[in-house]
Amino acid sequence: MDWLHHIFQKSPEIALFLSLAAGYFIGQINFGKFQLGGVGGSLLAAVVISQAGVTIDNGVKSVMFAVFIYAVGYDSGPGFFNSLNRKTLREIAMAVFLAVSALITVVVCAKLFHLNKGLAAGLAGGALTQSAIIGTAGDAIARLGLPADQVKLLQSDVAIAYAVTYVFGSLGAIIVCVNILPKFMGQSLRDASIEAERELAAGAPSQGPGQVLALPELVGRAYKIDVSAGKTVKAVETLHEDFLTIERIKRDGKALDPAPDLVLQPDDIVLVVGRREAVVAFGSNGNEVADVGDVGVVMQTREGVFTKKGMNHTTLAAARQLVDRDMRHGVYIQRITRAGQPLPILPETKIEHGDVITFYGSPKDTKRAVDAAGYELPYSNKTDFIYMGVGLVLGLLIGLIVLNVGGIPLTLGSGGGCLLAGLLFGWMRGKHPMYGAMPSAASQLLKDFGLAAFVAVVGLNSGLQAVVTVKQSGLTIFLLGVFVTLFPLLLTMLFGRYVLKYNNAAILAGALSGSRSANPAFGGVLDKAESAVPTVPFAITYAIANVALTLLGPLVVGLV
Repeated sequence: MDWLHHIFQKSPEIALFLSLAAGYFIGQINFGKFQLGGVGGSLLAAVVISQAGVTIDNGVKSVMFAVFIYAVGYDSGPGFFNSLNRKTLREIAMAVFLAVSALITVVVCAKLFHLNKGLAAGLAGGALTQSAIIGTAGDAIARLGLPADQVKLLQSDVAIAYAVTYVFGSLGAIIVCVNILPKFMGQSLRDASIEAERELAAGAPSQGPGQVLALPELVGRAYKIDVSAGKTVKAVETLHEDFLTIERIKRDGKALDPAPDLVLQPDDIVLVVGRREAVVAFGSNGNEVADVGDVGVVMQTREGVFTKKGMNHTTLAAARQLVDRDMRHGVYIQRITRAGQPLPILPETKIEHGDVITFYGSPKDTKRAVDAAGYELPYSNKTDFIYMGVGLVLGLLIGLIVLNVGGIPLTLGSGGGCLLAGLLFGWMRGKHPMYGAMPSAASQLLKDFGLAAFVAVVGLNSGLQAVVTVKQSGLTIFLLGVFVTLFPLLLTMLFGRYVLKYNNAAILAGALSGSRSANPAFGGVLDKAESAVPTVPFAITYAIANVALTLLGPLVVGLV
């Protein structure tokens, strides 16, 4: 063990990356139907590795958590601000319910097991993983007017109980939110997220990474002309209400460009592109051919920001009537997003300035459509670090703000500040998509690595002290911590399901992890959901929980 301690002293970052590697390996192991996941595994691995004696600078923990929570807010900003309405009252109710139930649980345990004010406050701070309770409880103890040595003893008891209960406080929240809740709801987090995404898209099927629709909306087919012989290209396209386009014609082995007045002849092979229903109707006589030779055409998608004057708040059906046929010829709308959220492509859907429209068609047709709609949104796989850096600075500055309410210091902290900044900057990016690019892969890396490293540092810095304290103080505080961690969470889960009527596991898991301000648990939820669906309820409950749980420090000191 000495040699390992020596290595870690020389290079503590080895312990960090070893915790991540071992943790994600442990997290993949199935214990029956239970799987801990990478975040929970990293925490356990870090606690074990910490026994060799290693300390990671807390600045690393702060940086990792800041980039994680900022990326979470950035991805969720558009959805968060769009969701601020009466429906968010249940998120507020859930966060308040958990805080109240946690307070009652801690006070009852303290009374039954004769804990002093310091141990009770530390129990609340560790079991609920709310580090701010240490500060607010310590300040409240100092105001009791007790002798200095007694104040010092009680404040040290806060730290002891916190150290003993903190590790399971993190792990228990992961177990409840990631494993127990989906079983209770009878719905996996991934399936629940897909269901929620489908509802947001007005029933349109959602697609995860690597997934494509078996029946895509836009298709291309090659047919040998029979019943359409003698008609012009324009007449055939008009017959199908311009929901298909003849992109190429092959006649007597030669490729022809489909001029509108070109008359189709028997045995012409035509390449038809358009909406699936129209293309299927065109080929209903069953004359589709597979060998098209040089008839193939490369199609392209382009994203354009809609800024067309005089057409703001226009329905798609009305826009189709207003735009000249030659302008919209060969162009199809594949996708529309508003502030990052998908809109259903329906005739009654209204488009607004700032919406991003994805056009599908030939390169020249899509270029014409983008220029007419507004301006093209260039594809980029690079992160705008100016935008990101300013956002993080603003978030950290917000976290430094402290408001004293009744002698109790209240602050969002760096986590709450960066979350708020991420939400704001993500929303602004949705409104002005030319600025602040952060590719989804880059955002996912920040979230995954940031959270895993944060949790590992917590385990490495707290694990050794927690084990030593358990050996010295017995298991009573630890077991009480297990109860205080699990009971309010499970009670709030039932409250959310049966009283607040949450019927989607992913949304309930996001709200529950936020109500406990349980960042590792939320990371586990995101990992299993493979979607940003849980983030909106998390952001709302997390902001409230940061304040409500911080208030527990002086309340526990006053009531015990």
